[in-house]
Order: sequence, then C-alpha cells, then structure tokens
Amino acid sequence: MKHFIVDIRYTAPIEKIEQIVAQHRQYLQFGFDQGWLLFSGPKNPRTGGVVVARFPSHEEMEVFFKQDPYCINGCAEYTFTEFNPVKYQAWLKDWITAE
Repeated sequence: MKHFIVDIRYTAPIEKIEQIVAQHRQYLQFGFDQGWLLFSGPKNPRTGGVVVARFPSHEEMEVFFKQDPYCINGCAEYTFTEFNPVKYQAWLKDWITAE
C-alpha cells in the first residue's frame, strides 16, 4: 500500500460546502469501511480539509476522490502527497504495514 496526505482546498463558498458536507462525509465513510482512510477532518480556519489515506496506487486514490461529492460538484481541489511512514505509534502498525 502507498500512503498519502490528501489536502482538500475549497473552491466554492462555505454556504455551498455546507449544503453537501453530509454527502461528502457519507462518501468518505465508504473509504473508511474499505480500510483506505485513517482519519479526515476540516482545516481550521475552514478553507478545506485533510485526509490521511492508503491505497494500492496513486491512480486508485485519484479515482476514489474524483467521485467525492465535493469534486463532482466543483467545490474543491485536491493535492495528493505520497509519503513513507517510518515512525508511528505501535497501535498503527497493522494499518501502516497492511498489504
């Protein structure tokens, strides 16, 4: 698995974001259920969000986020940064090392 930090930047007014945030979070739940996402949440100040994820490939991750309601509704841009987690809490070992 490859590990990523996903930076989400809103490109729409917060009023439009508020209208679809529940759909966005429901969609992310699918990623959590698949074991792809470790955590997610809004930035402070609320200009976007951050997700820590793992996927078999960069391409599969991009496909997943292209189906996010924020992307479908033209409300956000995404930056994907791949990284190698070499130091982590022991309780994360199974998630980090899973193939």
